[in-house]
Amino acid sequence: MRAQALISESALHHNLRLLSARAAAPLLLPVKANAYGHGLETVARLAAPWPEVWGFGVATPDEAHAVADLNLGKPVLLFGGSYPHEWPELAARGVRLTVSTLEAARTLPPGAQAHLKVNTGMHRLGAAPAEAAQAGHALAQRGQLEGLYTHFLASEEEDPARSVEQLRLFLQVAAKLPRALLHCANSGSVLRHGALAGMDLARPGLASYGVMPAPLSSGTGLRPVMTLRAPITHIHTVPAGDTVSYGGLWQAPKDSVVATVAAGYADGYPRGQTNPSVRVAGDLRPVLGRICMDQLMVDVTGLTVQPGDWVTLWGEESEPPLSEVVTASGIMEYELLTGVASRVIRLPIA
Repeated sequence: MRAQALISESALHHNLRLLSARAAAPLLLPVKANAYGHGLETVARLAAPWPEVWGFGVATPDEAHAVADLNLGKPVLLFGGSYPHEWPELAARGVRLTVSTLEAARTLPPGAQAHLKVNTGMHRLGAAPAEAAQAGHALAQRGQLEGLYTHFLASEEEDPARSVEQLRLFLQVAAKLPRALLHCANSGSVLRHGALAGMDLARPGLASYGVMPAPLSSGTGLRPVMTLRAPITHIHTVPAGDTVSYGGLWQAPKDSVVATVAAGYADGYPRGQTNPSVRVAGDLRPVLGRICMDQLMVDVTGLTVQPGDWVTLWGEESEPPLSEVVTASGIMEYELLTGVASRVIRLPIA
């Protein structure tokens, strides 16, 4: 028995309903990076039946094939770049391809459906507006232009000026092309600005999983979808003056009862934290010394616990919230969630 990530179906559905209502559009739900660490297959299976979900977004061909293998009956869009030799198989499986150049638009295999990406300032993928208009016409002439999209670079900012300019450039391109599914709203955009006129889909990623980075980390109405927990495997008494874990950074001020927990930085619980706490037997208790690769130690003095009892590393607000771990470790929410290891079991719960 080792670390588990409990994935709440009710929290996920709550978030998707809230975000779809705010965007006034169905969602192209990002499940890239193992569904932001929540488990690609788990999340896709849970979300596929819900009317709020138009389809799924992935980053790599392997992820696209993984979703296609589930036969969920919802479209899959490959956000990331891909190569011509990969297109026939992806297209044959119904995966929508991102097109970022006029050359790609002219050479897609017959039957492939594309979403044309417009670079409005992110400078990651996407065609510049002039080339995008040409590429869009090339796709439309062959019946391959299903969608048109761009990506905001600063949607969390209170000042919307940069997002407004990106949206203006995007709509200029859209006005030159035949009708296609338009989408550009990421998490920050949906939560900051709500519905964007003319958009057919929205793409909130991190927010769908109940998490947002500052300054949008509170007051959003979102619920965290993941609770990370691990079992106690060993309990022993540390004599006063003895130290715990590598480097002996923590020294027992008195005889202390210490529990060893089966989770460490190889499971995705960050090593470089300052005074993290976990919940055990209803109490918040400190992690002692350095976190190990596969284990961590907790002071359980005065608690009634035994091997096999669960310790919560992060979860709902009544537990150590994810934001506390983020603050203690100094890494972003995105990094923390996507860093949850594949060996951690993803377990869907109601």
